[in-house]
Amino acid sequence: MDGDSELVVIDLGLERGEPESYANRRTTIPVWFPTVLLAAFVLLCTTASSPPPRAAVNQMFTLRVGPADAYALTDHGQLLAQTFGTLSSFNLDTGLMSWQAGQSTPAYRLRLGDGLVLMRPWTVSGRDPGTTAISVATGVPRWERPGTVVTVAGSSTLLAVNALRSLSGTGRRVQGPAVEAIDPFSGNARWSVPVKSTAVMMGLPGPADAGGRLLLVHDNRTLAVHDLETGRRLAAADAPAADYDPGNPAVTGGKILLRHPGAQSAEITAYDPATLKQLWTVPAGQAYKVKECGVLACLIGSTGVRAVDPATGDQVWSQPQWRDIDVRGTMYVAFGGAEGTDPVAVVDPDTGAARVDIAGWRPVGGAGAGDHLLLTRVVAGAGRTMVAVARPGESRPRVLATLPEGTGDCQSVPGRLVCRSMYGELVVWAYSLKG
Repeated sequence: MDGDSELVVIDLGLERGEPESYANRRTTIPVWFPTVLLAAFVLLCTTASSPPPRAAVNQMFTLRVGPADAYALTDHGQLLAQTFGTLSSFNLDTGLMSWQAGQSTPAYRLRLGDGLVLMRPWTVSGRDPGTTAISVATGVPRWERPGTVVTVAGSSTLLAVNALRSLSGTGRRVQGPAVEAIDPFSGNARWSVPVKSTAVMMGLPGPADAGGRLLLVHDNRTLAVHDLETGRRLAAADAPAADYDPGNPAVTGGKILLRHPGAQSAEITAYDPATLKQLWTVPAGQAYKVKECGVLACLIGSTGVRAVDPATGDQVWSQPQWRDIDVRGTMYVAFGGAEGTDPVAVVDPDTGAARVDIAGWRPVGGAGAGDHLLLTRVVAGAGRTMVAVARPGESRPRVLATLPEGTGDCQSVPGRLVCRSMYGELVVWAYSLKG
């Protein structure tokens, strides 16, 4: 073979045992063949030496707690836990303790507001246990004062009230002698508004010089709007006779909505939150509750959920099979079943469309996690708890992991899941949505 000869491969065809798909392949060795072979060899070696993929849910640390000990998660990555009367703060990224406060009477709930932990201890004497404020940043006690101190949605203002407990929680229905705004550093009153008997109280959207506004519905059927910075009354109006329970009126879509008796049947009337001017009135039908639905207002009753435009009262959508709707973090969850407690779907509140089917799952409590919602489900007879994630664009939840038997009472913030175990512990898990 001389220097001008060409390298030729003799094709033996199918007699070499190759599949029929090879019958028409090239018979001349391509110049890139050794390079591809080398690249494949390097890739194989690299893959073989790589560590196994990290699990979607990994346990970080545990805390020993009592069965009734309260805990809370902050927006700044702290776990606050009162373990056997001692309040401690842990960094959710590292598991390290940030601070520990002194021993105190256990509180039934840890509430957060304006950089403070607001603790109201258990009591069986019937006497007012008062409220203790502790700095979230340092654990140093700031002040103690009688009564209940509550936060106002959309505002940093703290209000001291004599609260009447109700199904809607502490702080919505209050009684006299007054509602007081509290200085977060000293605990002293900055201003007060008298309450002669009882009233329903709620925050209102929009500025009163950016400090927010407060609505008080007094039991003499007077609506009053106050500036949260100064306590000054901005507007007042007479309201119709109604069942002014802690969920009525409701504030949604920038309007105040009140359910009340009408000339022939129950009606819903909308008021401007700045002036208390009546905007519109529509028949309530079978709706007995009004809730926020994004920019809309959801009317909830025995015939389902229907959403109306708060500016006009016009119906936008209806879902007869739903029995309730609630916001979890930034997600809206629809519920069904006879009691309206069975989760159905993550929904779009603007259209009423179901985005993710979550039937059989339970949303995790806490502040939520932005663009996704964690879910848990106890597998009957299998002794385990599944955790999954629901995200818009995925029609069903995606299972992340199986948690140990007896896991429950969970809360989440982005990247972290905290649950109680059956062994008297708080377990902190890191989770990832990659993959």
